[in-house]
Amino acid sequence: MEQLLQIKTIPLKYELKIQKAELRYKGSKSDVIVNRDKGGLDINSKPIKVNIDTYDARNSICPTTMESVRQYAAAGLQAAADSAATYTEEAALLLDAKVQNPLDQIISQRAQMPIGEFGLAFLPTTGPDLEWSAPDLNIKYEMDKLSFDIKVAKGDFEFIPGSVEFEITQMPDVEIEYIGKPLYVPPSASEMFEHTPIDVLA
Repeated sequence: MEQLLQIKTIPLKYELKIQKAELRYKGSKSDVIVNRDKGGLDINSKPIKVNIDTYDARNSICPTTMESVRQYAAAGLQAAADSAATYTEEAALLLDAKVQNPLDQIISQRAQMPIGEFGLAFLPTTGPDLEWSAPDLNIKYEMDKLSFDIKVAKGDFEFIPGSVEFEITQMPDVEIEYIGKPLYVPPSASEMFEHTPIDVLA
């Protein structure tokens, strides 16, 4: 028997797109700041210091008015003290009954006393007063200083979720094609129709 139908099946076609999940790190730049503190050389020098006090030396040569008054006052007090001591000794001699002729002894003692004073001295009688302070030298050296300030950037993480895309590119289908010869109704309408004699006897 001749095949009349041709059946063709069209399958389903699809595309599957899968995108994986990602974890992205986004970082910024780090900065390094350098600061420089300059040092230096510091020298402090203190030379020797000499103090010369010539007050007493000058007063021994040519005393000031105040110093002259003081010296004369001291000399007067000393003379008064010496005279008082002499008069006290003479009075004691006069009152002592054991001493014979106390006036002769007093006159002989007074005769032995110096009448005037003559002194030879080197001037000035005292030297200057010297004081000094020791020298001092301080050297301070300080090197340059470098300081580093590092600013570390904080990164950000970004999560990109995955995705699945399902796309149908061709729908399934069934194609039925008739491949036989055409059928005519009535069959006698066909050009290829062959008349078959009817069996009357049948």
